[in-house]
Amino acid sequence: MSRLYDTVEPSVIDEEMLQKAVEEQGPKDEAGKIAKKEGINFSDVLSLRLDFKNILKIDNLWEFTSLTKLQLDNNIIEKIEGLDTLVNLEWLDLSFNNIEVIEGLEKLTKLQDLTLFNNHISKIENLDSQKNLHVFSIGNNELKDIKDILYLRRFPNLKTLNIANNPVSSEENFKLYIAAFLPSIEFLDYRLIDQQTKAVAYEKFQSQVEEQIDKDNKARILEEIQEQKELEIQNHREAYVEYLNTDKLFEEMYADDPEEKS
Repeated sequence: MSRLYDTVEPSVIDEEMLQKAVEEQGPKDEAGKIAKKEGINFSDVLSLRLDFKNILKIDNLWEFTSLTKLQLDNNIIEKIEGLDTLVNLEWLDLSFNNIEVIEGLEKLTKLQDLTLFNNHISKIENLDSQKNLHVFSIGNNELKDIKDILYLRRFPNLKTLNIANNPVSSEENFKLYIAAFLPSIEFLDYRLIDQQTKAVAYEKFQSQVEEQIDKDNKARILEEIQEQKELEIQNHREAYVEYLNTDKLFEEMYADDPEEKS
């Protein structure tokens, strides 16, 4: 969607913009005057609005380590980046931007509400660390593959999903497909999915759902095996490091060597 301010020179997130935003959104009256006079520590800020500022690149937010809510909607952002230090973020709005790929969110493990409405995203991916995701809005994008819905099965806490106005959402029985394969969803495109709809959906897709559950279980087992192998490798590495500066590792290597003993 085109916006009038797209023709304006892109803005940079700098110290001046951040200071102004924090002061505008901070306490008012006497408390605000005192805060402005003494200075506001960015690391203490919990909520920050940077919407409608024609921002092209996310940058210089590394000091906002306590931030739980960040509003970056209605800008011209093309890439999700510069958020790694915001490890306490729970709510992130990146709607109405020019984003094409979901990325750069790996460190945001506390994220509960993610809005990517009205961008240019064609695939749901790179959200594996968002185990606490509760609300996900990705309507008005370019999703075409029904398998994107299956990706969302890994989020057991996901209750609200907005996915309307994507090419995939025009497919026949799309709502029933959502209800069948994502049984945890309670609100789809701002409407409640009642139990009757869920029952009808499950009946319609029962064999496919059961097949998918079997695939999920097998994938989970393989993942657990892989995690166990990686843990063992890590333990071995740590053990070797522990004995690296001693004779213990050398002695163990030749402990059962008869030629060495002779």
